[in-house]
Amino acid sequence: MQTKFIKAISVATLVAATFSANAAEKIIKIDGSSTVYPITEAVAEEFQKAQKVKVTVGESGTGGGFKKFCRGETDISDASRPISQKEIDACKEAGIQYIELPIAYDALTVVVNSKNDWIKSISVDELKKIWAPGSSVKNWKQVNSAYPDKAMPLFGPGTASGTFDYFTEAVNGKSKASRSDYTPSEDDNVLVQGVSSNVGGMAYFGYAYYEENKDKLRALPIAAKAGATPVMPSPEAVMAGTYQPLARPLFIYVNATAAAFKPEVKAFVNFYLENAPKLVKEVKYVPLPAADYAAVTEHFKAMKPGSGFNGTPEVGVKITDLIKRIK
Repeated sequence: MQTKFIKAISVATLVAATFSANAAEKIIKIDGSSTVYPITEAVAEEFQKAQKVKVTVGESGTGGGFKKFCRGETDISDASRPISQKEIDACKEAGIQYIELPIAYDALTVVVNSKNDWIKSISVDELKKIWAPGSSVKNWKQVNSAYPDKAMPLFGPGTASGTFDYFTEAVNGKSKASRSDYTPSEDDNVLVQGVSSNVGGMAYFGYAYYEENKDKLRALPIAAKAGATPVMPSPEAVMAGTYQPLARPLFIYVNATAAAFKPEVKAFVNFYLENAPKLVKEVKYVPLPAADYAAVTEHFKAMKPGSGFNGTPEVGVKITDLIKRIK
């Protein structure tokens, strides 16, 4: 299906200037979110078994991935939050158009050490007290007088992370608004190690990394507000809409020109969407409902560039509503 986007492009110019080198090598380059990485890596492994195409998958964080993507260095960008206005502008300046594809759900998970026996759940208000800009909370007793006077070392994603952006938006009310005196890393395994090595430690990251380390960590049920029933992160809670506000969609962003003129990229994305229900579940994330995957597949088939968020972060948006926004 042709779109205005495709008709407006000089095929000869694009192929010669942008994709001549990669076309001969048949390499698909992907980078971005460490949260989405396990899904894309699993898809890449299966795709390469069936196709003579090399797929490279990096994990420099959502922000780091978008920097490369908007410079035209990658074909696909993994993202654990929507593309920002700054990134939209960077892509526009470089002439990069993109197709926004939700591919899974995540239950962003707050964890403590498995030997922490004093906290049973936590509210969003308490999380804000701990993680807000300028917070002076250093030990557990400052959160609740019933807790021990025990140090609380904090571990979290770096500022280039989409998880950092989403958590700060959902908890502190503004993306990137956070205390800075914590141990950051774009590698979620570093955060796992930090909490598992400190009895008083706390961190937050994607659900899959908790599931892979349940012997070392304990997930905290989240109360959306004071007095509300705390809800444990789980696929069931995400699908029921009860794990709020930390349930979120995960994305891949596809370079629209690559999708139009590199058959291997188009084949990879179709393979991704077709196999996502199985592979997303295998790596411990939450697959979209079948109707949503069907809508996303049709959206990719139509090759409609743009974002349904228009550069503004949003918590709780439905996949079908998101796709309808892209004209």
